[in-house]
Amino acid sequence: MAIKLFVSDLDGTMLPDGNVVSAENIAAVRCAVEAGVTVTIATGRMFEATLPVAEALGVDVPIISYNGGLIKSPSGRVYEEHTVDPALAHDIIAFCKARGWYIQSYSGGVLRYVEACDESRFYENSQKLAGKAVGWDGLFVHTAGNCKLLLITTEGESAEERVAAVRTAFGTQVDVMRSAERLIEVVPKGISKASALRSLAAKLGIAIEETMAIGDAYNDLPMLQAAGRSIAMGNAFPAVKEVTDYETLTCEENGLAAAIYHYVLGMGADAPVPMKGERNGDQTHCARSGRDASDFG
Repeated sequence: MAIKLFVSDLDGTMLPDGNVVSAENIAAVRCAVEAGVTVTIATGRMFEATLPVAEALGVDVPIISYNGGLIKSPSGRVYEEHTVDPALAHDIIAFCKARGWYIQSYSGGVLRYVEACDESRFYENSQKLAGKAVGWDGLFVHTAGNCKLLLITTEGESAEERVAAVRTAFGTQVDVMRSAERLIEVVPKGISKASALRSLAAKLGIAIEETMAIGDAYNDLPMLQAAGRSIAMGNAFPAVKEVTDYETLTCEENGLAAAIYHYVLGMGADAPVPMKGERNGDQTHCARSGRDASDFG
């Protein structure tokens, strides 16, 4: 069955860091679009941080941001939005304050944190955006309209211990997961990249069997398991590789482009970005082989 909707994670999948998409990944995405595939992004990032990527790809399709909390097109159409209850957001922020933990919020599409520190600079540098230092009182003022909250650990601290603590305190009301070594995502209960993938496919009239997703981190797991077919990056966590149908190259090796050529367009060894051990193709343009991902494994 041909793939009609291809959903890609950003950090560690499409992007090694920041907002710079490689020419190889851009070319592959455009080839898929020319072949009639809807290609979109599913990320834990705030919507505003995804826009430079969407612009580089040249797509104006619904983007899944905040780990499924918001589905919105670059042109501004909101398809879905889910936010943490303001009273609950207040309690989670207070929980972190009492423990001296870093937490940031996103109400109104603005990144806010208590004060500039190693954690805030780490996040801003990785996302290539600037936030606002507002103090604890400022965070408590902006508890409404947060599609997610984010905890960041310092280097050497155990993210898993904090995940367990937040889950114990609030796990019946929110979902808590790691999206990277130091990042802990807190989102409305039942909201994930998977719920957004299913919802978006339905809105586009695409059967779930005709969807494919690619990712590398723990917050990608629900989406990868929900999609009709799934691909793990070569740099993915072992738990991610265990549940996916295929594995591609690493992010630095343009594994996204290789996955599109191989598993979406079926170009195999003739793909511009070959898999390890395959010969380099001599193609410099998009080709249609007439096969889909079910023809090879």
